[in-house]
Amino acid sequence: MCDDAVVSTYKGYRFPREIISHCVWLYYRFTLPLREIELLMAAGGVEVSYETVRAWCVRFGPEFARRLRQAEDKWHLDEVFVKIGGVRKYLWRAVDQHGNVLDILIQDKRDGKAATRFFRKLLKKQGRRPRVLVTDKLRSYQVAHRKTRSTTEHRQNKYLNNRCEKSHQPTRQRERAMKGFRSVGAAQLFLSSFSRIAPHFRPPRHRMNATDYRTELAIRFQVWDRVTEMTVAA
Repeated sequence: MCDDAVVSTYKGYRFPREIISHCVWLYYRFTLPLREIELLMAAGGVEVSYETVRAWCVRFGPEFARRLRQAEDKWHLDEVFVKIGGVRKYLWRAVDQHGNVLDILIQDKRDGKAATRFFRKLLKKQGRRPRVLVTDKLRSYQVAHRKTRSTTEHRQNKYLNNRCEKSHQPTRQRERAMKGFRSVGAAQLFLSSFSRIAPHFRPPRHRMNATDYRTELAIRFQVWDRVTEMTVAA
């Protein structure tokens, strides 16, 4: 129950928080089309249209992702190309040393101007500078480091940046499942949420025994439950 000083962000929605957050979780965690989520919910006795699920993902996905964000002090930056509407673009990503995605940005180029724009966006969103910045040997990162007058230690090494490069794999899988992205805006919106929500439910199972894995998953679901209990001051 909310008191007089608190208002639920779900106010005005016909479905309860549990249904909304579950649908958002299904969409970002699994490669399920919206119509299949509609079918799964119907199998559980919940009649909700796929368009409603889409609207929930657009409305709540970014906020859930923002609340899941955690940043350590060592950042890895990388960029890969993606095709959007048949046109080659570049997806810039930053992750911390644990693989948590900090931010993404889709741009037309991978030059110094693009790297600087991404680094400034990243710094603004995080509200602080990292202790160490790790990149590959692309010269654009040197330009960004210089233009932002950063005093952060900058390490450039092809092999040190495997953490960020491996984090692109789920994005590639989802891109194939969705048969590509239709627009930059749609891709930016989807990937900003997907890049934080999906990894949250992918603990490193290969480094855990079954008991530890189940315990870790239970903890992460508890975090998700807190994240989706969205209330704001009235």
